[in-house]
Amino acid sequence: MLFLLFADLADQVSFFNVFRYITFRTGGATLTALLVAFVLGPSFIRWLKKKQKEGQPIREDGPQSHIVAKAGTPTMGGGLILMSIIVATLLWADLTNGYVWIVLSVTVGFGLVGFADDYRKVTRSSHAGVPGRVRLAIEFMIAFVAVYFLTQLSVGDLSGAVAVPVFKDVLIQLGLFYIVFGGLVIVGASNAVNLTDGLDGLAIVPVMIAAASFGLIAYLIGNAVFSEYLQIHFVSGTGELAIICGAIIGAGLGFLWFNAPPAMVFMGDTGSLSLGGAIGAMAVATKHELVLVIIGGLFVVEALSVIVQVASFKLTGKRVFKMAPIHHHFEQLGWAEPTIVIRFWIVAIILAMIGLSTLKLR
Repeated sequence: MLFLLFADLADQVSFFNVFRYITFRTGGATLTALLVAFVLGPSFIRWLKKKQKEGQPIREDGPQSHIVAKAGTPTMGGGLILMSIIVATLLWADLTNGYVWIVLSVTVGFGLVGFADDYRKVTRSSHAGVPGRVRLAIEFMIAFVAVYFLTQLSVGDLSGAVAVPVFKDVLIQLGLFYIVFGGLVIVGASNAVNLTDGLDGLAIVPVMIAAASFGLIAYLIGNAVFSEYLQIHFVSGTGELAIICGAIIGAGLGFLWFNAPPAMVFMGDTGSLSLGGAIGAMAVATKHELVLVIIGGLFVVEALSVIVQVASFKLTGKRVFKMAPIHHHFEQLGWAEPTIVIRFWIVAIILAMIGLSTLKLR
């Protein structure tokens, strides 16, 4: 909104020229989202406590310590994150940019799916929300539509192709199957973040790290000069996604203020599904789907731990981990919650650095 209002005035008033810079507007989006979260956070949490009374239902088959320590904590804190992201994005992004609307639509769409899931859990006082198949069907529908429109924005060989990290000229052409592939990336990222969200502050910081990484990636590949220098594929218009990444970081910091142990509120599926969907959509938009596996490696490990645990138990009757997702395994080993959370943050930072290094390795 501000870009459309002031960028055209730059020729008359030199100060307004700053609104043409993505870096300036990304910083503005970060601060705006942070401010919105700080201002609305206390009243929003009080409202959630009033409406939910008993808070988020705690799974009885989870760690026993959670039944006592986390009982009564309200969920749906992801609504605060979503409001902050939406306000900041609409205020600072170029609203004529198709990539902005597609990624924002995925974020909101997955957030609504998560809200329905959280609402069902809270109103029924049960950890069973929307049936898994129904939820996945809706998620895939949103993802497939989003990927279709993303392919329409891509030009030349990039449309319907997967770029391979490190190899500058390698593109794997998937044709129409790319819509399925892209949908799997978005839905997979969304649910991987959802599985990671099990301890206070565990998911939100790695999400911010991933957002910062893809903000940089979007800025570089959306700039013809930088992309040529780094020998990465230039995708015109994706630079604007850095504004959404900045909004995610600001909203995440604001949420972490209230989610730091002991958490005053949980993000719930409303937050985890929307944030994961946003990261996945940006990976598809920037043609860095495979790099997402590295940058979001922590989420991948969490998801794989659940898959391995379920498969092992069904096939052999034995469990590989004491409890899945894997952060609960470490809880069962006696690690303190803050220890797990901080060490997982460190792992997320290391993986992000490895992922970003692929931009230069050619």
